[in-house]
Amino acid sequence: MISQLNHLVLFSPVFERTTFVQNPSSVSLKFQCFCSSRLTHHSKVSVIESAQSPNSPFANRVSRNARTEAQATLFDYLHCTRSFSFTDAEHISKNSPIFLQNLLSNIDSEKDVARSLTRFLRYNPINEFEPFFESLGLSPSELLSFLPRHLMYLSDDCVLTDNVHALCNYGIPRSNIGKMYKEAKEIFGYDYGVLALKLQAYENLGISKATVIKLVSCCPLLLVGGVNSDFVRVHEKLKRLGLGMDWIGGYASGNSTYNWDRMFDTMDFLDKVGYTEEQMCVLFELNPALLLEGSGKNVYVLFGRLLKLGLEMNEVYSLFMQNPQVLSVKCMKNLLLAVDFLFEIGMGTEEMADIVANDVEFLSSSSFKRPKTVCKDLKVKRDGLLQMIKEDPHKVLTLASKSKEVEETNYKRGLIASYKLAWTATWCQT
Repeated sequence: MISQLNHLVLFSPVFERTTFVQNPSSVSLKFQCFCSSRLTHHSKVSVIESAQSPNSPFANRVSRNARTEAQATLFDYLHCTRSFSFTDAEHISKNSPIFLQNLLSNIDSEKDVARSLTRFLRYNPINEFEPFFESLGLSPSELLSFLPRHLMYLSDDCVLTDNVHALCNYGIPRSNIGKMYKEAKEIFGYDYGVLALKLQAYENLGISKATVIKLVSCCPLLLVGGVNSDFVRVHEKLKRLGLGMDWIGGYASGNSTYNWDRMFDTMDFLDKVGYTEEQMCVLFELNPALLLEGSGKNVYVLFGRLLKLGLEMNEVYSLFMQNPQVLSVKCMKNLLLAVDFLFEIGMGTEEMADIVANDVEFLSSSSFKRPKTVCKDLKVKRDGLLQMIKEDPHKVLTLASKSKEVEETNYKRGLIASYKLAWTATWCQT
């Protein structure tokens, strides 16, 4: 009996059966099964799960021709069968490579791809939100949290598609819309026509359409609620400076992000420090990153570091007033690195504060070597370097600077010799 059972299992006829998957986020897969129900193997392949390994061996085996045929087949399915617009179907089919790769894994990609995939799609309807969101720039790892429950056809969520089309029609690239969806999902739930009015409201402030496109792409929260009041304050301030929001638009990119409240506070701080509108305009034009990178955060970082050294508020204000160039991006970086240099060799905060207050122009205009390198050059230990700086801060820090002149090299040699003589004399006396 056992031998007969083995014979039945090993040689029973094999047939193909297509299983329809209830989960709309999964695509069913044709599989082989035997007559014995106990040996039936159900395999459900999720587009999301398979997308986790885009570098799989299968991905490398698919030829370019197979991918091209698959794109054309997916386009036909979306446009002709599912009645997508030509533009939508074309964009989705050409910009959802992970989804397409998964579809190809369900057929023999070395045979007639178009015919096999057409047949597969006829009996296995797909979750249309997956290639749709992927084509908007969402990564496969992000899809799961954004797929709507109990929906698999885009036509079931007309509000979403209407708002996506409103953004596209305004000129926002489809590849940016995925980021907007992640950061401000609520704007995709507006009634028909509302989103277009919100976009127009920013143009009514006197901002060009090209700038509005850039700013809402990187800061989609601007479209949540009414016109952003912090944004308006920044816009009005920049207009008074002679720059305007279009100036920011010239530097904005899809990876940019702005804190409008902090940006306004930065300009307000500079105003209180004593910068005139003309000075502020020149400062921002020469150093746009000062305001745009971190929305002015670096100004507060520098201000905080100087206060921690023990400088009084009015002393910091005075430093900025007398040395406006200190707030350029390069000068701020140099000054912060100079403070780090002094801290690393063990200098106290009071002594550092004196050096910064008396030599801020030099410190902010020079870049410094690492203390270890300076000690090696001067052939001293850190304690010796610290003592040298205490006795003659400017001259020794000049030696530590990367931008020294030839005569400074000669001076360094003489300085080393003089310190050696002094230390030798001190040692002999003891």
